Amino acid sequence: MRIARWTHAGTDGEGFVIGDRVVDFPDALTVADVLARGLAATGELFEAVADAAGTPLREVRLRAPLAPASVRDFVAFEEHVEGVSAGVEGKSHVADEWYEAPTFYFTNPHTILGPADEVSPPVTERLDFELEVAVVVGAADSADGANLTADAASRHIFGYTIMNDWSARDLQAREMRVRLGPCKGKDFGTTLGPWIVTADELAGFVDPDGFLAVRAEVYVNGSLVGEDLVSNAGWTFPEFVAYASRNSRVVPGDVLGSGTVGNGGCLGELWGRNQEVTPPPLRAGDEVRMVVEGIGEITGRVGQSVAAPSLPPARKRSRARRR
Repeated sequence: MRIARWTHAGTDGEGFVIGDRVVDFPDALTVADVLARGLAATGELFEAVADAAGTPLREVRLRAPLAPASVRDFVAFEEHVEGVSAGVEGKSHVADEWYEAPTFYFTNPHTILGPADEVSPPVTERLDFELEVAVVVGAADSADGANLTADAASRHIFGYTIMNDWSARDLQAREMRVRLGPCKGKDFGTTLGPWIVTADELAGFVDPDGFLAVRAEVYVNGSLVGEDLVSNAGWTFPEFVAYASRNSRVVPGDVLGSGTVGNGGCLGELWGRNQEVTPPPLRAGDEVRMVVEGIGEITGRVGQSVAAPSLPPARKRSRARRR
């Protein structure tokens, strides 16, 4: 099943993509409602509307397939870390701590973009994309989403979507020197789409070790820049979900990105490997298209940079302990 949100003739809709048409959920249900019900109940909804006429897919504009409850983004591809570290540190290096656990950061659920939306970046000289696959969490009968094992976590995986974690690398580099972040180098836009493909649809791509072996490609202005198998991640998607739930909780609507795939999944990796800023950073008017086997494709165009109101630098303070 494919789950989507769209706009048609000025009205928003949420439901299934069935062949070349979109069909609304029955009873005015939303994607959030469906995720909260879980995968089995969604199959029952699908059967109820499978023969409905719907609206031609070509006539709608797809929106992001959900409004995430939260967005976690992992850094799970060793090859990506090797390349980016070469650009940041001058040499390729993967910290020992990377191998111990699938590290992630939280990004902004309020700046989610649809699969054909334009991104409006901050003022930056190093705009980049990041090609990722994201898992979408749904309800499961097995547990409440806290302290899950990998096996239990697999039952919380509702489906998958493509994720583009837009990045302003110069802003990110400054922030990370403070040993916290990233923040403004990342949170201006994350593209999701074109829809959520339910986990059962991709079961045939899961290899014997539990890794999702789908091919992912990214094109800039029509030229192939990066390609990889998502199964080159250091951990499986159930392990991502399990780690996110450790001493915490995952809930329906959470989105967990795989992190950037290797072999050109972002420009930053290539800059590190080439030891120069080639290919060039993204500029206004550039088009980034991502294609993932079994899921579909998203295309984002770079818009004009948006200058933010200025703030002063930190002021020197007296450190007095009394007024």
